[in-house]
Amino acid sequence: MNRPSGHARPGRVARSDTALAVPRAWSDLTPSWMTAALSARLPGVDVATVKVGPVHDGTNRRARVEVGYRHGQGPPSVFVKGSGQLVHRLALTVLGATATEARLAASAVTLPLEHPRPYAGAVDRRRMAAVVVSDDLVAAGGRPNHPTTPLGVAEVASGLDGLARLHAAFWDRPLPAGLRFLRPWRLGRSWAVVSVASLARGLRRLRQLQPPAVRPVGAVGLGRQFHQSAQLAASGPQTVLHGDPHPGNTYLSVDGTTGFLDWQLARTGHWSHDVGYFLAGSLTVAERRVHERQLLAGYLDALGRAGAPAPTWEDAWRRYRATPAFGLATWLHTLAFGTLQPVDACLATIARFAAAYDDLDTARTIGP
Repeated sequence: MNRPSGHARPGRVARSDTALAVPRAWSDLTPSWMTAALSARLPGVDVATVKVGPVHDGTNRRARVEVGYRHGQGPPSVFVKGSGQLVHRLALTVLGATATEARLAASAVTLPLEHPRPYAGAVDRRRMAAVVVSDDLVAAGGRPNHPTTPLGVAEVASGLDGLARLHAAFWDRPLPAGLRFLRPWRLGRSWAVVSVASLARGLRRLRQLQPPAVRPVGAVGLGRQFHQSAQLAASGPQTVLHGDPHPGNTYLSVDGTTGFLDWQLARTGHWSHDVGYFLAGSLTVAERRVHERQLLAGYLDALGRAGAPAPTWEDAWRRYRATPAFGLATWLHTLAFGTLQPVDACLATIARFAAAYDDLDTARTIGP
């Protein structure tokens, strides 16, 4: 969506494959559009005024939107996330991530962990565009985190507890109708060459900017392990995953609970995909080394309390040790792309995953 000027005004709206149309511009967020977006969750609301705040441009475009009501009660402001630049829409389409968060928001399925309440989602596949309307977590007292700033041990423990509830709720069972669009992450052979080339570029940029203090990692070997990560995620008990739980996709709620936002890479897969990515990618290197076993054990306990058959410690530790290859490769791909995340966020996250990759001997653990 394009940048607005002042109050939203009537405009042309794109056709969508859902009941709610996907706006072409922020000016298309009219009172009637917002009424349609909110009324599914808030029956009887009639929006009188809409005021779009500053638009932040990243992988997606997003803004806080103030809302006034003619009838009914609703939040004084909401968070609206729309599609970004064409190059970013193309990248998300390749990742299969264009529609996921919007379809999740439209599904009305309750996820049993802290996350912003969704009100509506819509997809325009022809334009590779989507929109999500959700709670304004900052107005509710939440504090978004940033990928350059590691989380504390207590924050990670809280996040792992939430992920355990999410995983247990859908553990190795058929998904409800609203979530059956979720699929496992797959890396086809045709993408293997592209992945290795991207990793080589990422490693070159990394050496130019900030060489990591770990053993050298080769693009071909890491590319093979990246592919093996997909195979591992598709093996064993399957559940619903957040898919991308790095610190920049988390926040601290008003009661101190770690919450998860940005669900566009949600998928099905093995629990270790979320847990290893979140744990190794969120803590400082020093705190991970001291606390990772305790935190993983805490996740397994929470999983059992939530009703899922927790794996043995030996199996859980082995699967956890294999996960840093995915995180390291993912953020090298991100660095290579150049505009999906700020460079400082890429470097900070790569350093954490690179240290875990070395400490946990992931190259040998992930296996053939």
